[in-house]
Amino acid sequence: MSLPADLHAHTEFSWDTRTGDMEGSCARAVQLGLPAIAFTEHTDFVSWTVDAASVPERWTPHMSDPAHLTPPPLDVDGYLEAIDRCRAKYPSLRIITGVELGEPHWYAAEAAALLASAPFERVIGSLHSLRVDGLNLLVEGEYTQRPVPEVMRDYFAEVVRMVEAPGEFSTLTHLDYPARYLPAGQVFRIEDYEEEVRQVLRSLAGTSRALELNTRRTLEPALVRWWREAGGAAVSFGSDAHRPEAVATNFAAAAALAESEGFRPGRHPYDHWIIGRYS
Repeated sequence: MSLPADLHAHTEFSWDTRTGDMEGSCARAVQLGLPAIAFTEHTDFVSWTVDAASVPERWTPHMSDPAHLTPPPLDVDGYLEAIDRCRAKYPSLRIITGVELGEPHWYAAEAAALLASAPFERVIGSLHSLRVDGLNLLVEGEYTQRPVPEVMRDYFAEVVRMVEAPGEFSTLTHLDYPARYLPAGQVFRIEDYEEEVRQVLRSLAGTSRALELNTRRTLEPALVRWWREAGGAAVSFGSDAHRPEAVATNFAAAAALAESEGFRPGRHPYDHWIIGRYS
């Protein structure tokens, strides 16, 4: 079975990486035989209150003061110029424009203005933050302040609010985001949060959006099964790559898992996979 399209990748135009490389990611996609790749660059309108000592060095240029991390706006013109160059250099690869909207329900006006500024073909929604006592806090930072289960449950509840709010994103990405940054010695078992995760999936299915199978971590088989049981009709695949060599990581296993739950390729190789077969 050929690999599906990678519909969530980042390049040098995402503020949070120093290893992104659009041309290198295109070359990797061609090498792997991918039908398409979408460059969904980070667009975060939030300003996080952070502990400066815990901020990765690559993020420190975006510290607006010692306590606040404020991502810069996406360089839309530069991004689109790079897309055009890559499309000319790699004509056999379908290169899809896109953005990853962080916390789109908190910044609806800003998100709408961005989407009106350019022809973005793919828009995914993500949550990296929690609001606590009026402050915007990164989820991973909350583990130093509160018990892990409390943070996890607050995260899933906020994802439900994001999904149920009006918004233009078509796909929910990395529902397992807080599991990436667990304190040492902590283990994430999705079954421990079954009702919370199932509520997210029921809400998502009710909006006709797709669930992204994000392969940055090993996929939880239960997540795909619960998505189908919730009435979810479509999945996409995203490596969340921030460097070329991570493009399409673990895609063969992810595609096999999706297929085992009844999802099949859509009409075009860059479409979402759907329940049943396209006819």
